[in-house]
Amino acid sequence: MRRWQGFYLAVCLVGGCTPTRVEPPAAPAAPAQWRNAMPEPADDQQVLREWWRGFADPLLDDLIAEALRANLDLRIAAARVREASAGLALANSILYPSLDFGVGGGEEKRIDRIIPLPGPTGVKLTTPAVDAVNVGLNFRWETDVFGVNRLTAEAYAAQLQASEAGRRALRAGLLAQVAGHYLELRGAQRRLTVLRQGIDLQRRRLRAMQAFYAAGLLNQADVARQAALLQVWESNQPGLERQIAALTQGLGVLLGKRSDYLPPLLDAAPAPGTGLPKLPSLFPATVLESRPDLQLARAEVEMAAANLGVAKGDWWPKFNLAASGGLGALALAGFPGIVEGVYTLGAGISAPLFNAGRISARITAADARLEQAALAYENAFLAALAETETAYAAHASAKNANQQIDAARNQAERAQRQREVLFRQGAANWLEVLEAEQNKLLLADEASKSLTALQLSLVGLYRAFGGGWPAEDG
Repeated sequence: MRRWQGFYLAVCLVGGCTPTRVEPPAAPAAPAQWRNAMPEPADDQQVLREWWRGFADPLLDDLIAEALRANLDLRIAAARVREASAGLALANSILYPSLDFGVGGGEEKRIDRIIPLPGPTGVKLTTPAVDAVNVGLNFRWETDVFGVNRLTAEAYAAQLQASEAGRRALRAGLLAQVAGHYLELRGAQRRLTVLRQGIDLQRRRLRAMQAFYAAGLLNQADVARQAALLQVWESNQPGLERQIAALTQGLGVLLGKRSDYLPPLLDAAPAPGTGLPKLPSLFPATVLESRPDLQLARAEVEMAAANLGVAKGDWWPKFNLAASGGLGALALAGFPGIVEGVYTLGAGISAPLFNAGRISARITAADARLEQAALAYENAFLAALAETETAYAAHASAKNANQQIDAARNQAERAQRQREVLFRQGAANWLEVLEAEQNKLLLADEASKSLTALQLSLVGLYRAFGGGWPAEDG
């Protein structure tokens, strides 16, 4: 057994090894198919990268471009990536030797440097001043025999991956927030337009009913009921206006802009269309590999595994090499100066003998952090599956509701047109025409809410997919 240990140590000394490496736990298995998926023909990668363009709204495209440029949280995340990249470069530098150039010199007079000199009365002891100059190179290297420094670099590499994944996760979330706020804002504006039309209609109905009451065709209760209905419609307007103001403010924050930035753009933009992005056909494994939040969680597992290996490496000995060389000049008062080549060579080894359990405690703590990261990753994995399935189900429900409300709205428009024809033919009164128009407006409001819900369900799906990152990020 000792013979094999000696052979193993020799291999490590010659070629390097990592006996303390800890492999991270395997990722959970993804299901083969989604239960509620309704894919549509689409270029999967292109749709994922720029899914918001499927809404065919130029202003939304411009706002997302501005958010990606100016959002403060995204800029903070980019700075974190640069910081992590510098940390990785620092960790990698430890794997290599360092070479420094040095120049030193000065004059010194020390009591322990005594020289006997002849004098008129015999030998005299003196401590002369010495002028010394050294010029040379200094070499230092901690040889990474057991791979501890390599594991440290791997931990920093995983930290960089985590920072990059965090930036992508923030980017995907920002895209969904901007699109969601904008689409909800546009939906509220559509509803406000319908509401104002409805308020105008209720006022016309009230005037008509007052005229019918004056002619003795209606009673006072009918007129009072219509006046109350008008007040109900009018009471809904402040709430919608507050919602529009709040969404405008929130969208401005996401864009990193002041509150007066958006209103002129919204006023100048044409009415938004009803385009909808297509859904790509994605297998669960593809979605889970692409989601940046899961990439972040997995990178944290790999970082914790590397740090556990680093902690275990404290039990192993460390080897150091050092050398220096150059020229030295010495001048002693009363003697000729000398110039000589100088050098030092050295090697050292250190190993733990007693540390009151400090190393064991570090290993235990690192192992606990790895367990936490692995459990957090598994939890995020399951949450991502549930989020995507829920988003698919929500989209299917919103799509079905939208189709039904569109059909009802078409029926209401047809009924309103028929009432107008009957009124012109004298077969219906004006109040019946206004009632048909009221039904049409009520369904127009429901259709606007349904369209917004359908649009937001698509935003939620693409957020669950993790879509919306540059091609170079993959």
